[in-house]
Amino acid sequence: MVLPFDTITQSAKDTQKLGESFGNSLLKGSGIRGEPAKVVCLRGDLGSGKTTFVQGVARGLGVTSRLLSPTFIIVRRYAIPQQTGELYHLDLYRTENEKDAEAIGFSDMISYPGAVVIIEWPERLEGLLPKKRTEINFWVLPDGAHRISGRNYG
Repeated sequence: MVLPFDTITQSAKDTQKLGESFGNSLLKGSGIRGEPAKVVCLRGDLGSGKTTFVQGVARGLGVTSRLLSPTFIIVRRYAIPQQTGELYHLDLYRTENEKDAEAIGFSDMISYPGAVVIIEWPERLEGLLPKKRTEINFWVLPDGAHRISGRNYG
């Protein structure tokens, strides 16, 4: 997937397909083996499609286990098949501040070579985010469709 992008999805299935394409793009070229962690920040209201998108990303990375929202446990980890990396899916909705994020090992996750770290509600740890990251924004449109826009920083 080429960044930046700005697209409209009409269904959860469309949002998952977009996520799958994004996940596939993370493996292009030399792959993620040995590369610095890729940090992806997802911003949007509740119900705007963030977790649905991550389900597609996981599929695009080859993760076959069912991806569940980590809302109550904050972080879930999945092995990326045929890679040395891990997919970390964080949902920081229930965290209060950066100190909470540090308590779950956020700094370790983003320093792990080959990791893909996807963060829902990244504004909870704004001061800890690396400069080099991808930001993806989600909006629900009046007709129920979703607008999804992404770009790289750093």
